[in-house]
Amino acid sequence: MRPASLDEVAGQTHLLRPGSPLVALADPGRATTGAVSVILWGPPGTGKTTLAQAIARTSGRRFVELSAVTAGVKDVREVMQEAMTQRDLYGTSTILFLDEIHRFTKAQQDALLPGVENGWVILIAATTENPSFSVISPLLSRSLLLTLQPLTDADLGMLIDRAVTDPRGLAGAVELSDEARAALVHLASGDARRALTSLEAAAAMAEPGGDPPVITAEHVAQAVDRALLRYDRQGDEHYDVISAFIKSIRGSDPDAAMHYLARMIEAGEDPRFIARRLVISAAEDIGLADPQALQIAVAAADAVAFIGMPEGRIPLAEATAYLATTAKSNAAYTAINAAIADVRAGGFGRVPVHLRDAHYAGAKRLGHGKGYVYPHDLDVGVATQQYLPDELRGRRYYEPTSRGVERDISARLEKIRKILGD
Repeated sequence: MRPASLDEVAGQTHLLRPGSPLVALADPGRATTGAVSVILWGPPGTGKTTLAQAIARTSGRRFVELSAVTAGVKDVREVMQEAMTQRDLYGTSTILFLDEIHRFTKAQQDALLPGVENGWVILIAATTENPSFSVISPLLSRSLLLTLQPLTDADLGMLIDRAVTDPRGLAGAVELSDEARAALVHLASGDARRALTSLEAAAAMAEPGGDPPVITAEHVAQAVDRALLRYDRQGDEHYDVISAFIKSIRGSDPDAAMHYLARMIEAGEDPRFIARRLVISAAEDIGLADPQALQIAVAAADAVAFIGMPEGRIPLAEATAYLATTAKSNAAYTAINAAIADVRAGGFGRVPVHLRDAHYAGAKRLGHGKGYVYPHDLDVGVATQQYLPDELRGRRYYEPTSRGVERDISARLEKIRKILGD
């Protein structure tokens, strides 16, 4: 099912617009002209090898493929020598596709430099690791870095549908139920190779009996030896599981919270969605009972964005365990809700004169800032003066609990409010 041309490639539309470097590289009309070398960076199964081979089939250029797992400096030099010969004798340019370039040592990557710099070869290198850390700087500066994105559910669905009917695939020998198609898409998690491998295995398990046989969700589950979760990322299960996840954290049950986290991860839920919910939970349900909770949740969100999945499950689990087991308080959450309710009901009033801005011309004439006491000038750091508008004087929004850090905050706030005269 390898695409024969770039037109058949699923996804990566941001790299395949008319006039883009990859499209230009695949144009047979430019086979005798120079082209820029590229490094394709992306997760497994997103089409790095597919793009290289599709370019090779349509460009008219000579194509040589090496794997960094098995190739060495000698192999690279032989390719370079042959590329020069082909260019000088026959006017043919060579594309060198190097898979898993991050596995090449610095010395092996250095061997590529003369060929890339002098135009002996057009390098298309593929890597699943950040090239900034795995590819030497001279090679990076001479190549165009292109980032591939995980395939969307729509991309995977299109690939699966094509594989069922295409003569290169199952050629219509089986049918695919809607439930089985959805299961294959979810289990693939953006990986086209995984989707097609699972489809082929499920097709082999489809029992004769229909004309043609029908692949069911049960066949998919048996083929991949993995239980299929009932989980629709746009439906009720999506909202039910995330609701149970947050309520388990709020209820201080780390085991239940970990269970629902696992269900979301295994169902292919967007990890950024989970991370966002953890950040909200840290602020809403934990608050100042443990101010560190928000920092941990934000750090987990940053970690997931930085390292991706599946490793991203680890910081998500760490944050989940911390949030579920620490002290809880929704005092800040209820405080802002109460304050907003008053404002919406018209309870806002004028800012007290002594708190108004006194830095612009004419402000002093209006009395702005007159009588304001600078708290830092006092030993206790708190001045006896009014801060709320007259209409709301004495109104309290934030009421700390006696749990966690808020126990100390509560005692300190009681003293502050006595000084303020509230």
